[in-house]
Amino acid sequence: MGERKGVNKYYPPDFDPAKHGSINGYWKTHPLRERARKLSQGILIIRFEMPYNIWCDGCKNHIGMGVRYNAEKSKVGTYYTTPIYRFRMKCHLCVNYIEMQTDPATCDYVIVSGAQRKEERWDMAENEQILTTEHSEKEKLETDAMYKLDHGGKDKEKLRAAIPSLNELQDHQSGWKDDFQLNSTLRRKFRTEKKVIAEEVEKDNAVRLRTGLSIPLLPEREEDKKLASLLTLQSPDSYDDRQQSKRQQISSRSWFSTPSSTAGGAAGSLLQKLGQQGRGAAVAKALSSTIPSSHVLVRRKSENGKTENSENSSSPDPNPAAADTNPRDSSSFTNNVNAIKDTNTHSCTTSEEDNGIAGKSLVADYSDSDSGSEV
Repeated sequence: MGERKGVNKYYPPDFDPAKHGSINGYWKTHPLRERARKLSQGILIIRFEMPYNIWCDGCKNHIGMGVRYNAEKSKVGTYYTTPIYRFRMKCHLCVNYIEMQTDPATCDYVIVSGAQRKEERWDMAENEQILTTEHSEKEKLETDAMYKLDHGGKDKEKLRAAIPSLNELQDHQSGWKDDFQLNSTLRRKFRTEKKVIAEEVEKDNAVRLRTGLSIPLLPEREEDKKLASLLTLQSPDSYDDRQQSKRQQISSRSWFSTPSSTAGGAAGSLLQKLGQQGRGAAVAKALSSTIPSSHVLVRRKSENGKTENSENSSSPDPNPAAADTNPRDSSSFTNNVNAIKDTNTHSCTTSEEDNGIAGKSLVADYSDSDSGSEV
């Protein structure tokens, strides 16, 4: 510090080197100035640097290694011929004082009061490392032949137990011997992964731009695709899967349907055919024929061009309950459909003997000229 300051070469006229010795003796000051204000008590103010991490007992704050303080240095004893010094300093965060002293036996610093050491010391014995030989043991190995022989046997046993670990370490190190090849492989792998990541980021940016989102997107999964298809009211199955399921339903259902469904299907096909033919009279006749009755209206065309209506009374149905419960008989529908298909002919007659059904008959005779006018 003194070399960087300006050198004071001024000496007063009454300065006598024999009497004063130096300029400090003339001014009766110490060369260390304020640092030597307690020198009469055996205390010297020095700049002390914290040797390790500690916890202050006053404020319970952490003080890191390397923090510097103005400490009071004093000699408190000796270890053989090595002096032991104590350092007293004030915590910069509170009014607590911390005292530390040197320990020449372990080449370390010991906390006397005011703080606690943060335990971060490395124990070689706990980590199964080779310990350094102490001075007393070295002397014993050099002077005692039996102890040296015993110690050599123990060393061989340790070596025999450590051989598998040493071989494993050597194999592991030999795998990393070719640095250039390993570096090339690793860089090639990174380039491939970087390209894949860049493609995924580009796809995600396109999706965010299209949907107007500003959130990060996760990788796609099959479960997410199916869930998204259900949310958008679309079938998660493909066209082939749907066709296969339809074929299975058709092959598994029964060939014989219920009477109500049969009648409905027959009526639907009948109306479709009648609509294609455009025969209004036939449509009305077909609709009226679906209602069973004991009296059937027969319309005939006479020779003079007038239409004659007559009622054909049939014998009573021997089983009226069955007729009421099932008015749309499948056999009756079949016969009526056959009769309507033959409306292009001049006459179509179904009798009780042909149908085999008592109480139901239909006789129709229309000409092509006025069939549409007699609805």
